[in-house]
Amino acid sequence: MANNVLVAKRIACGAILLWGLAATRPLNAQVGLGTWIRKSDAAAPAGMTMNVEACCNGGRRLTYHIPPNNMVLTVESQLDGRDAPVMLGGKPSGETMAIKRVDDHHMTAVLKMNGNTFGTAKGTISPDGKILTVEDNFTSAEGGQPVGKQTETWVRK
Repeated sequence: MANNVLVAKRIACGAILLWGLAATRPLNAQVGLGTWIRKSDAAAPAGMTMNVEACCNGGRRLTYHIPPNNMVLTVESQLDGRDAPVMLGGKPSGETMAIKRVDDHHMTAVLKMNGNTFGTAKGTISPDGKILTVEDNFTSAEGGQPVGKQTETWVRK
């Protein structure tokens, strides 16, 4: 179970950026909403999904379902660069994400665990709105992930 908690915290770091991309101009407002599936790799279990929905006065709520134990991770943000708590099973995990929308297709985030920065993330959504690529840069193992860079790919269902 402890390993799954670390995986859950590590996985959500960059994908959180998608939700900010969904909060763009009215013509693109729906681009990031819906269900996304993360391509499996060494850092992500097969079958991981993320649901993105509008919430909190123009912000976004991301709900991750992480196999094999179907752990649920949730974040709500106004996309203004302020820390937003990451909830694990409905309880604070100690992690926060300060997410900021750069433009219609780009987001950035500062990732913290118990107030200590452990990484950053940059997200880009494809022009057709079907692929999200997230470049994570973990500067410490504070969040349970290995130090260094990794790339996540999410596909819209």
